[in-house]
Amino acid sequence: MFDLNTPIEKLTRVGPKFLARLKKLEIKSIKDLLWHFPARYDDFSKLLLISDINNAGEVVSIAGEVTDIEMARSWRRRMIIVNATVEDQSGSIRAVWFNQPYIADALKIGTNVSLSGKISMDKNGLYFSSPSYEKIFPLETGLTHTGRLVPVYPETEGITSKYLRFLIKPILLKMRGVPDPLPSEIIKKYNLPNLVKAINQIHFPKNLEQAESARKRFTLEELLLFQLRTLRDHRQLRMLKAPRINFDKKIISDFVKNLPFKLTDDQRVAAYEILQDLERPFPMNRLLNGDVGSGKTVVALISAFQTVSAGFQTVFMAPTEILAKQHFDSLCSTILTASRSLNADAKIKIGLLTGSEAKQFPTDEVVEEKISKKLLALKIAKGQIDIVIGTHAVIQKGIKFAKLGLVIIDEQHRFGVKQRMQLIKNQELVPHLLSMTATPIPRTLALTVYGDLDVSLIKEKPKGRQQIITKIIPHSKRSDALEFVEQQIRSGRQVFVICPQIETSKTEEPAQNKPISQTKLVWAEIKAVSDEYEKLSKKVFSHRRVAMLHGKMKPKDKNEIMKKFKDGHYDILVSTSVVEVGMDIPNAAVMMIESAERFGLAQLHQFRGRVGRGKHQSYCLLFTSSNDTRTTRNLKALEKTDSGFELAEADLKIRGPGEFTGTQQSGLPDFAMASLADIDLIKKTRLEARLLLKDDPALKRHPLLAARLAEMQRLVHFE
Repeated sequence: MFDLNTPIEKLTRVGPKFLARLKKLEIKSIKDLLWHFPARYDDFSKLLLISDINNAGEVVSIAGEVTDIEMARSWRRRMIIVNATVEDQSGSIRAVWFNQPYIADALKIGTNVSLSGKISMDKNGLYFSSPSYEKIFPLETGLTHTGRLVPVYPETEGITSKYLRFLIKPILLKMRGVPDPLPSEIIKKYNLPNLVKAINQIHFPKNLEQAESARKRFTLEELLLFQLRTLRDHRQLRMLKAPRINFDKKIISDFVKNLPFKLTDDQRVAAYEILQDLERPFPMNRLLNGDVGSGKTVVALISAFQTVSAGFQTVFMAPTEILAKQHFDSLCSTILTASRSLNADAKIKIGLLTGSEAKQFPTDEVVEEKISKKLLALKIAKGQIDIVIGTHAVIQKGIKFAKLGLVIIDEQHRFGVKQRMQLIKNQELVPHLLSMTATPIPRTLALTVYGDLDVSLIKEKPKGRQQIITKIIPHSKRSDALEFVEQQIRSGRQVFVICPQIETSKTEEPAQNKPISQTKLVWAEIKAVSDEYEKLSKKVFSHRRVAMLHGKMKPKDKNEIMKKFKDGHYDILVSTSVVEVGMDIPNAAVMMIESAERFGLAQLHQFRGRVGRGKHQSYCLLFTSSNDTRTTRNLKALEKTDSGFELAEADLKIRGPGEFTGTQQSGLPDFAMASLADIDLIKKTRLEARLLLKDDPALKRHPLLAARLAEMQRLVHFE
């Protein structure tokens, strides 16, 4: 039987050199190769007689015989030119290739050939300019590279679409008897091709309808697996035991009354949903999804307060030391103010544990105190620390919790599944999990990616917070904008400057044939942070204190720069997107974003959220030199609204789901990624998944589907 798991090196056309290149595309087996789907198709299906070619600019295909071919060197243009003449029964036409001398050896006089490409014109008449070519053999099973819809694949250096077509076509001719994991009733219900037919049609369709039908089949299969996974995970979660943390309405009411601010309605609803979850006997698995500055942390604190009041510990994980320290300072301050509702003997004890330090609060003097990591770990193990705030350090060996009831993870996509599982290891009861993210997730995407994970939304901003004034700055207005920034600095404000990358790449370019979510976005020919820093510190703002921050710096150095910026030692901080999630800098009132068109709306909104955290009016300046109307329209959306959820819906349509979910490197095929915005298909696959699991919870009657689901669990991750 045909074996999809055959290693790719077993193919005759794959030597060591090509093997290494194929692995860059994650192609290691025949299945990987066949599931490396086309990004698009070149339509070379218009097969004409030569006499019917009349206009330059047309893209056409012909079939004929090579009657003349020669190679010449153009010294003036420093290139090798191959000229060929091809004839059919109606006439002849020239074909010209530049700097491809091997073609003169490949196409001999008398060779039957198919040509596909663009028609150009010079003083000698019409000719093919660098067309695709393919030899025609009497027993050939159809054209592969010309005269049809030709698949164009995501490529890498040294691996062309033509080479991939050479590999794939012979395999398809042998592909027989491959079992289909998709249940036959679903194939019939949605009028889909079976697996073998779909593989053939997606690579070499006779028309675009066949290609679309095949793509729909694979998309539905992936989304069905996705829904099966989320539904089954949800059911398995309900079989686990968690600590029951009773919702004490009086304690929570007193605590909230003593907070130094009033909760918004969205915060109240989210807190209520979480507190109800904590009462259940199985683990909570809730996502707290709030806009920038919407007040997620205080909602998390309310749930932590209830957990501690019930006698359990809480751990609060942050992705960076900067954020962990910020949460520690913020929680200590809020607890100090709001815990008047507690008995004097019941002070909440908070610990900070990062890679570089350990602290506890309060001490007898009601101030924070540095202690050794060893001593803090001992106190955590004995249950003498109620809330532990930290980075990855809280899941290292030697850190054990006496009675862990709640795990809160800030910016949950920055932690892996294994890291999360580390926290619940060796726990008699599985702690509740509250994940937080400041990236507003569109409704359609939340339904799919998070499935039956419970989601609490905080859209409303706290009252009294000023709206950040956002302006698009074209090149012609740049000097005026910089003068405005200078005025802000003179008034005592601080400034962020964001650039797209640390250094300009001269060698890397986005691969032409890669779909957007697979392309590594390399910002060629734009201002690098180092260049921008030099320009601002030595020319534009030479009299100001300018610092630079980028992702290649050591964490210790980044922390030091951010601390100095917060303490007012710098006026301007030039940074890459590492500042997207960072400290509150109340005095920072201006966000300058260079080459704003290079970022997605959701990311620009995150940058904007770094300012406007204090009492001063804040501004976000979007610098762009692009005249593209679509770019301008997208940026204008930022001028019009400060709602991250509205912008997220817009960004989903423009840039795709990977922007929100971090799933671009997840292992989910790109075509399925694109379909995550298709609410109708999502609902259909959710229904089919429910029906399958209702009648066959372990999928014993669908072993092939169960095997695919197990494979997906292993390969695809959403974090």
